[in-house]
Amino acid sequence: MRRMLPRLAALLVLVVAGCSTPPPPPSVTVGAQDDAESALLAHLYAAALRFYGSAAHVRVDRDPVGGLDSGDVDVVPGLTGALLTRFQPDAPARSAAQVYRSMVAALPEGLAAGDYADTTSDKPLPAVTDRTARAWGAADTLALLPRCAALRVGRVAGEPAPGSLAACVLPKAREFPDAAALFDALRAGTIDVAWTSAAAPDIPDQVTVLPDRTALVRAENVVPVYRRNTLTDPQVRSINELAGVLDTDALAQMRAKVAAGQDPGVVAAAYLDAHPLGR
Repeated sequence: MRRMLPRLAALLVLVVAGCSTPPPPPSVTVGAQDDAESALLAHLYAAALRFYGSAAHVRVDRDPVGGLDSGDVDVVPGLTGALLTRFQPDAPARSAAQVYRSMVAALPEGLAAGDYADTTSDKPLPAVTDRTARAWGAADTLALLPRCAALRVGRVAGEPAPGSLAACVLPKAREFPDAAALFDALRAGTIDVAWTSAAAPDIPDQVTVLPDRTALVRAENVVPVYRRNTLTDPQVRSINELAGVLDTDALAQMRAKVAAGQDPGVVAAAYLDAHPLGR
C-alpha cells in the first residue's frame, strides 16, 4: 500500500494539471502616437477587438509602426496615404483605391493591412471663406488650379499640406500655431486658403471646406496594419468590420469630443455601443 501512495499522488497531480484552466490569450496591443486622432483611432480598434471578446489595450509609442517590426505592438491604425509615403515615398497613386493597393504592395514582409474605411477620410483639404467660395464659383479643389501660383496659403505648423496640385506648385504655406489662429487669418483676409483636413473638428462659421472629387490630393483613409501570424482570424474580422461602421462625419464628431476634453477610450466605446459591429 505504501508503494502505491507515491504513484497515486503523481497520478492525482497529472489529473489536476489536466483539468486546470488554460491561461487566457494575451491582450492585443494597439499602437498609437501621442496625439488625439491617433489615440482615438487606436481606442476604436481596441474597442472593436473587445466587442468580440478579445482582450486589447492601447500603447502610446513615438513610432507605433516601427513597433510592429519590433513586436512591441500588434496592430496600428493609420492613414493609407501616410503609410504609402512612409514605405514608398515616390508612389504616384492618389485615389483611395489606388493608394490602398499601392500601400498594401509596399508593406514590408511580415506586415499586413486590414480593410480600409473607404467612407472615412482625413486627407488634407483646402478651406476658403464663404465669400471667396462664391466669388470663385468654387465647388471643389479644381477651383484652386487657375489661381494656383498667386494663392496665399496657410497651414497649422507640423500638419500635412500638399506642396502641389496636379502640375501646379503651390506657394510655400505660411505656418500658424493652431487651427484657431489659422482660421482667424483666413477670415481676416491675411491668407486665401487654409489647409485643414476632411475629419477636422469644429470648422468655424463662414468657412467652406472644398471637397476633392478629382483626387488632386492623395487619399488618406483609415486602415489598420498588423503583424502577420499574430492575430487570430476572428480578431482580423473584428478590425475589418470597423470599416463598415465608421465614416468621416463620425470621426470628426468624435475628434471634437476628444478636443473638448473627453477621454478617447470612452468616446470610442460609446460610438461602438451606438454602432455595433456585425450589423
